Amino acid sequence: MAAAEFDIPEIKDYIEVPKLREGVMAHAKTFLAPKPVQDFMGYPHELADNWKESALEKMGDLLGKYRSLKVFLDACVHCGACTDKCHYYLGTSDPKNMPVARQDLMRQVYRRYFTTAGKLFPKLVGAKDLTKEVLDDWYNYYHQCSECRRCSVFCPYGIDTAEITMAGREILNHVGMGQKYSNEILGKVQKIGNNLGLPGPALLDTLEGLEEDIEADTGVAVKLPIDVKGAEVLLVTPSADFFSEPHVESLIGYAKVFHAAGISWTLSTHASEAGNFGLFNGNYETMRKVAMRIRDAALELGVKRIVVGECGHAWRVAYSFWNTLTGIGYGADDPFSIELQKQLDPNYPQPQHICELTNDLIQSGRIKVDPSLNDDLIVTYHDSCNVARASRMGTEPGGQFTIPRELIKSVVNNFHNMADDTIYESTFCCGGGGGLLTDDLMEVRVKGALPRVTALNNVVKEHKVNFMATICAICKAQFTKVLPKYGFDMSMVGGVHQLVSKAIKLD
Repeated sequence: MAAAEFDIPEIKDYIEVPKLREGVMAHAKTFLAPKPVQDFMGYPHELADNWKESALEKMGDLLGKYRSLKVFLDACVHCGACTDKCHYYLGTSDPKNMPVARQDLMRQVYRRYFTTAGKLFPKLVGAKDLTKEVLDDWYNYYHQCSECRRCSVFCPYGIDTAEITMAGREILNHVGMGQKYSNEILGKVQKIGNNLGLPGPALLDTLEGLEEDIEADTGVAVKLPIDVKGAEVLLVTPSADFFSEPHVESLIGYAKVFHAAGISWTLSTHASEAGNFGLFNGNYETMRKVAMRIRDAALELGVKRIVVGECGHAWRVAYSFWNTLTGIGYGADDPFSIELQKQLDPNYPQPQHICELTNDLIQSGRIKVDPSLNDDLIVTYHDSCNVARASRMGTEPGGQFTIPRELIKSVVNNFHNMADDTIYESTFCCGGGGGLLTDDLMEVRVKGALPRVTALNNVVKEHKVNFMATICAICKAQFTKVLPKYGFDMSMVGGVHQLVSKAIKLD
């Protein structure tokens, strides 16, 4: 591995609030999307002469469309409760990575052009003109926010910095400053069906190879079916599960669960992606276009249930948005929703997380597991942000915390939580979410991982933990890349269903 071109933060016994270092991360800038990418997304690829007017027009449009955005920009009293809650500030010490300061990048412009006080007395209310320098700060620092929403947990007014970041990115896209990484992914999923641009024939070959590997390893012909009409379950999972390590181990785990339980299931070439980067860019219509592929696949295949694999933001979109985006869910009585509701089985959650499904099967005795098969592992669990703070599982409040842990404890004998103030609703982000999982932001990612790495290091020292489970594709990819920079082995990260795969009985 090549040496990092930046200093790796020192891991200490506690999460330290750093001294301010003004502008220390101002150089960290993700690549701009080129013209073909922006053209496909319907955005300009460079700033026009009237970019300022266009940006303010778009801001006005978002303020009118989302009342919450206006409330968040108006409500802040600079109490400071959020200042030390962001992993990027804790890891970088740049004050503009404090949530309140990152919000103020937009709030100052909002006050200047959309409030009476800002128009008349801008200096008195901290209002600023929208200049190219301000726009560049937006681009830099709104791509140093993973939209994890940890700061909102501690804000007495519930201000959601993520929503401000999303608005900032949508305005940037609108004026021609889109991010290459996220927009390229959104293009691939709309053209091909998944974030990786993996075409159907390649996907089929990959699944056939995995079937051969599973049978060689277990002696059991576990299948990974695709495009099977009439299957009971449509599994929608992140495309990284099809070939990336350690993600593929969880895909194998899903297949073993369905096999052991005797549930007919299928994947879809048309909807071979659970992830939805439209969430990160704050564009509802883009998010809907991506989600509609899942609706279309469900209708085409005639499935009765939709299950979502291990992906944090995918589960947030599924749980919180699919009902209005695609009609998947309960309660709607419009023709669009009714069409799908007539097909889906109301006896099951629609959609359902794979952890909830597997946990129910184990607790009911429909599948058998032997936790001693994981006795080589001492396990901890990383709560992924979008699961922890933007969704639920099961029928009880907090199910998104209890169900994955109950499932883990069913398949391992040695489990330890990390420190209470770093898990559950207060969990720290992996540092690579929200459209930041790109090598051009590696310094941001490594430094942003420091708080989680600190908590992990403490349970490693105290309990000899050697495996950190998570249910997010981005978390898996992020940790396998950044943990070695802190001296940990990349193999100590994996999915919850990687553990299930080892423990499940197939006979």
